[in-house]
Amino acid sequence: MASTTLTRLELDLDVFAGPFDLLLSLILREELDLLEVELADVVIAYLDHLATLGAKPPGGDERSEAGRDELDLEAATEFLVLIAALLELKSRLMLPGEEVEELDELAPAEAAEELLERMLAYARFRGAGGFLAARRAAEQAVLYRSAALPPELRRAPLENAEQVYDPAVLGAALGSLLRTPPPLDLRHISAPRVSLAERLGVLRALLRRGSFSFDDAVRGADRMTVAVTLFALLELYKSGEATWEQHEPFGPVAVCAPAAPAPTEVVA
Repeated sequence: MASTTLTRLELDLDVFAGPFDLLLSLILREELDLLEVELADVVIAYLDHLATLGAKPPGGDERSEAGRDELDLEAATEFLVLIAALLELKSRLMLPGEEVEELDELAPAEAAEELLERMLAYARFRGAGGFLAARRAAEQAVLYRSAALPPELRRAPLENAEQVYDPAVLGAALGSLLRTPPPLDLRHISAPRVSLAERLGVLRALLRRGSFSFDDAVRGADRMTVAVTLFALLELYKSGEATWEQHEPFGPVAVCAPAAPAPTEVVA
């Protein structure tokens, strides 16, 4: 946000005459060569401007007259940041080209571009701050007044309150919250129980009859029995007692006993 002090700062230099903001804009748009601008004259002009406002310049004596404006620290900080950026930019532009090949150092052209980007970003934020300040100043005339609630939403006075429940009912309800409830009776819930040994016996009995489908082995069974039967089938596969085939995804699973190895012929 542009401060009042910098906005009123008028410069009269050898290569430029006008407000300080216009000088920054011309430098950022590269319409004015920074090497031709005497930044020392800019600093002197700013100190003279502070003196005309009745403020104490940085490092100067205490003001002797009462009623003069105090030093705007925000404006002074803003000016120091801008003038420091201009000084760094100008010093890098003045470096000779053959002395910039150093490690961990930016070339003068790269440094100049970085500083220009930094000053452009500063100009954008300053413009956004000015816009927000103008909006805030325009809304100072709009005051918020807290109105009373409409009559239908106001609370009734205590003397007009009517009893709805008997106090004994309220006491019994609160007392029931302090008592430990009786344990839940879960005897009506039947927990399916199936053992792995039982399902292994069923699968081995089916294998003795020949090949069978896994769906036939679990037909009409609950989910727990299906899960234990699948685990039993994996145990049979692990021990080499059974194998299975499935020709398509989500298709029927055919379980069968593994084929016996062919006998080896003994050559006399």
